[in-house]
Amino acid sequence: MSERKKISQPVTIYDVAREAGVSDATVSRVFNNKNNVRAETRERVLKVAEKLGYVANLQARMLAGGKSNIIGLLVPGLDTAYMAAIIRGIDLELSVAGYELLLYTTRRRSANEASYLQYIANSVSYGLLLVVPLLSQKYLEVLSDLTYPYVLIDEVDETNTSFSVDSTNWQGAYDATQYLIKLGHRKIAFITGIPLHTSNNRLEAYKAALEESGILIRKEYIASGDFSQSSGYQQTLKLMALSDPPTAIFAANDVMAIGVMDAVRELGMDIPADVSVVGFDDIPQASTTHPKLTTVRQPLEQMGREGVRLLLEQLEYPDRPPRRLTLATELVIRDSCKSIK
Repeated sequence: MSERKKISQPVTIYDVAREAGVSDATVSRVFNNKNNVRAETRERVLKVAEKLGYVANLQARMLAGGKSNIIGLLVPGLDTAYMAAIIRGIDLELSVAGYELLLYTTRRRSANEASYLQYIANSVSYGLLLVVPLLSQKYLEVLSDLTYPYVLIDEVDETNTSFSVDSTNWQGAYDATQYLIKLGHRKIAFITGIPLHTSNNRLEAYKAALEESGILIRKEYIASGDFSQSSGYQQTLKLMALSDPPTAIFAANDVMAIGVMDAVRELGMDIPADVSVVGFDDIPQASTTHPKLTTVRQPLEQMGREGVRLLLEQLEYPDRPPRRLTLATELVIRDSCKSIK
């Protein structure tokens, strides 16, 4: 019986670097025709690449005028209305500009994201939009070495070396917390998301609003979530089990806020008579929950559109320095909050 053939995997620059005994960055510089590589090193890398069958640029990437009409999008998953709203904006703007969308998903395994970058850069995509949950310095270094146009959406590069679009996360969370304070709440809990720039800003704004009003920041009222509905549910059960439970819960996104509402109802309590609830994002479900969810609206679809515009700007003017575009948030008051004495 003949041995079953193994399915071959695409050769990456990491494979070439390992075989040639050089760094990933050196291989990237060779493939991008940079000058700061010794001639013997360049020759060795190219010979290894040929031996392994590495293809630096697929023919489909080079269309008329030397450009592809395909833009890549890297996301962690497709299971939230938040992501759907951003993708809708991206797709609409690309359609107007005459580009097609090629979607890549890491399936929420963060280890996959950096390894995808080289694969995407050597595919048919002419540029990349990233809606990623975690952004490491290594990640950004790989993108920089590839000299590959990209834009971060709803995340910020602290080194200011990336084009990005986000929203006024701090102000939005501050406004939401102040709203609860004005309703008379003093025992306000906050459920955090994954520790990103955006979610950290929301937490800091929550703390700032409490401090400004002379309200003690209680550590037991700050719960660690991960932006999932289940984490909002589980953390609410813990919060409401405290000897002095909160009268209001502010979740760092709407998906967790829906989990908060599930838990409160399961405990036999009423929203907002017993517990007021606030979310962040204003996904479509926020206006269809019972009661309708008070939340901070992020212009998600517009963020997708603006991300595309920033990417196309790079393609047309490659020498322009990176810039960050920040869009305004808005407090949307619905039925999930109530004033207390």
